[in-house]
Amino acid sequence: MGLPVSTPTTDLPPGGQTRARSSWVVARAAVVAPFTRRVGRGLLFCLAGLPFVVVNPVTLFVVAVDLVWLVAAGARGNPSPANVATAAAGVGLLLVLLVSTTAARRLGSLQRMLATRLLGVRVGAPPPLRRSPGGRAWFGPGPRDGVGWRVMAYQLAKLPVGLIELYAVFFWIGGLVNLSYPLLWGAFRNHPPGAQLSPVPVFTPFGLFGAGTFRVATLAGTFAAAAAGAAMLLAAPWVIRAVTAADAWLIRGLLGPGRLAQRVHDLELSRALAVDDSAALLRRLERNLHDGAQIRLATLAMNLGMAREKLGDDGEVRDAAAVRELVDAALRGAKDAIGELRGLARGIHPPALDNGLADAVASLAADSAIPVELEFRIPVRPTPAIETIAYFCTAELLANAAKHSFANKIAIRVAGARDVLLLSVADDGTGGADPARGTGLAGLAQRVAVVDGALTIASPPGGPTKITVELPLRA
Repeated sequence: MGLPVSTPTTDLPPGGQTRARSSWVVARAAVVAPFTRRVGRGLLFCLAGLPFVVVNPVTLFVVAVDLVWLVAAGARGNPSPANVATAAAGVGLLLVLLVSTTAARRLGSLQRMLATRLLGVRVGAPPPLRRSPGGRAWFGPGPRDGVGWRVMAYQLAKLPVGLIELYAVFFWIGGLVNLSYPLLWGAFRNHPPGAQLSPVPVFTPFGLFGAGTFRVATLAGTFAAAAAGAAMLLAAPWVIRAVTAADAWLIRGLLGPGRLAQRVHDLELSRALAVDDSAALLRRLERNLHDGAQIRLATLAMNLGMAREKLGDDGEVRDAAAVRELVDAALRGAKDAIGELRGLARGIHPPALDNGLADAVASLAADSAIPVELEFRIPVRPTPAIETIAYFCTAELLANAAKHSFANKIAIRVAGARDVLLLSVADDGTGGADPARGTGLAGLAQRVAVVDGALTIASPPGGPTKITVELPLRA
């Protein structure tokens, strides 16, 4: 009877392989996370945001109460209600002054710049200040400026978030200090035999809540401190990501343009994209007609004219072979011109869309050089404009996959939910799809944005690639 042999990972069932792979990915992410640039930028954002906690209504109020109490009572007793009222009035006037001038707007602009450069969060600027009829800007937006008051609201919400960001920074500093305890012990614990030394405190994040702080008095205890430091360093990236995500959410909601202003901006952008798209379509049609069908028709007319000259005016055919050759050339030119015009018409509105988007996408999948798995679930047929955009997006994405992905399989999913058409094209290729590399994705994003749609790209290096197009069912 032989010894039992352990089953290797490759022999596990598919579910076991998936769980093993997921566990490995999570473990690897936990170890690598502290050393990524994203975490470093998040840490810099937390440090750069700490001074803004001072420009906070609560902080200013506390400072104002202390100053009024110091001046009026000479730091004797407790602040009186009159001192508190005076401080509140002073802080209120200061906030009105910040909002009435451009100081609040500049403060919000600085916060948006930090979020863009360090977190990669791009927030649109609020509407600019209005100008006087003479073209000169006013001294400031005035006390009714909603943008300035939203900045003050962000500063008020920044106080608890900033404290949590300081707590996240402590994870890094305390973790590094605790991790160095075994090395520092030998460097600073050189003492004569018999000397009594005080235990060294070890601070952990839980120590801020009255638990988790302990003391070490031996070299073996320093390794417990090092273990606590390593745990803090592994947890620090996730704390940084959580708190910076909360701060980014506040920046989007309070420091960006209001909902109405953002909607107006989006509509203006969609209108500009629609105008540019229609102008580009007209230029493309003119160029294709001029360089294709027009030249073929001109050649056709010239060949027919030359054939007529060869026939002569008296009915006698002087060179039948030459006439036959010219007529054959004219016939080929006519067929090519018809093909060019048919291709142009198909580019404007594919005939396959007459039977619906499902048949049109199925025809594209059937013509693909890579095997395609198609899933189509739309309860309501979209409008013709949406069907056309979805069709051309599918055609472009299939062409990109065939040219650049080196994939073995493509999956197309088309679904409709809540008045939204979701089109996704995924492949198991090499990945690395980037709109900046000229693969046609930038043009697709522009075409989708015309109808307030969105294009999402998930294509890490090494694959797989999944591109999702979100369109309204009705334009």
